[in-house]
Amino acid sequence: MERSMPARATASLRGRLPALSQRWTPYLLLSPFVLLFLVFGLFPLGFSLYLAFHSWQPASGLGSMHFVGLRNFAFALHDPWFWLSMRNTLWLALVAGVAQHLVAIPLAVFLQGSSRRLRDWLTGAFFMPYITSTVAIAILFSSLFALHHGLLNQLLGALARLPLLGAWLPGHAVDWLGRPGTLKPAIAAVVFWRYVGFNVVLYLAALQTIPTDLYDAAALDGAGALRRFWHITLPALRPMMWFAVTLSVIGGLQLFDEAFILTGGHGGPDQAGMTAALYFYREAFDFDDFGGASAMSWILFGFVAVLTWLTSRAFATRESRA
Repeated sequence: MERSMPARATASLRGRLPALSQRWTPYLLLSPFVLLFLVFGLFPLGFSLYLAFHSWQPASGLGSMHFVGLRNFAFALHDPWFWLSMRNTLWLALVAGVAQHLVAIPLAVFLQGSSRRLRDWLTGAFFMPYITSTVAIAILFSSLFALHHGLLNQLLGALARLPLLGAWLPGHAVDWLGRPGTLKPAIAAVVFWRYVGFNVVLYLAALQTIPTDLYDAAALDGAGALRRFWHITLPALRPMMWFAVTLSVIGGLQLFDEAFILTGGHGGPDQAGMTAALYFYREAFDFDDFGGASAMSWILFGFVAVLTWLTSRAFATRESRA
């Protein structure tokens, strides 16, 4: 009798273990992601919000942190460099972002109508810049935009010697990265070249979901290629356009890598290449003001949220607005 009790307890425990393991297995599998998200995602986000209301110099330790209220936000709103960086960021996001979609949509339509082998090869070629290292891309374009030995200036010099084009092109080398008037277009060109292929892939995926019966019926009714594109393709691409434009808005307002490398991390001449993210970086690590940089980043977050909402409203249908 005494030996049967432990045996029954052991059997009962063995019966419960599979049920317990099945219950906690999903949580155990999710625990690495949750732990990494808490440490490297949620904690920095919360700490930056906490830091936005404090003044802190990291070299002095955590004991030097003291509460300043809304002083960091007031400083950011009255800082001329902050508004200059915001204007530069909006300019780059608008010029590079709009050009991406104006080129990506007709290019995706062209690829959709081409042969399968050509479409796959060109899609991979257009997508390659998106998965290439940003540092490698920026260094490549730095050499292309070089003043004396850059390929772009050599090409312009060769074209300037032609009889018809010589009067329209500059007869000297252009300092693309050393002049305020050419620095922002150079950065926008790099951003456009990197992300246009990503948008082509998005629109190409959306085009493949459009039923071909719609095009066949429109062709039977006498609709030309332009009318089919305007009345069938564009309305069907509306959800993907909303998604792609939203990504462009968010990514354009957070532009950092290209501007940092092409300007050497200092914004270029007259701070023409100083984006908002680059200025926040300099505010924290060059000027040793982490509280002000955190406050500026949260102000930028507000701008991103508002522009994202406006983008959603612009692409919303009448039914969804109602």
